Amino acid sequence: MYVGASHILLVDDEESFRYAASKVLQDAGFNVAAAEDYREALVRLDGGAPVDLLVSDIVMPNRVHGFALARMARMRRRDLKVFYVTGHNIPTSEALGKVLRKPVTDAELVDEVRRVLST
Repeated sequence: MYVGASHILLVDDEESFRYAASKVLQDAGFNVAAAEDYREALVRLDGGAPVDLLVSDIVMPNRVHGFALARMARMRRRDLKVFYVTGHNIPTSEALGKVLRKPVTDAELVDEVRRVLST
């Protein structure tokens, strides 16, 4: 169930999106940790930081895309909730959650976070 102080791990290689989305989610009352790639995200997960929801870009550098990151994250945190954001028109059959297409509005982002956390 949704709790206002939920912890979100936001992973996106685009600094401007990462900054803006983090700010929007923090202003909505969420605790946000941001990572620029899968390596940084896994370090945070392995370090034991609380994470209720992974919000990940799909197309990222270092040949590990958001779908693979979500699978690795779920191996570490079985009940981790996931959804994706992407600016690319790519097949989403590997997705473990909903895919939002960039550009995404602030309201769409916050609404989707609330929706996923409430399930």
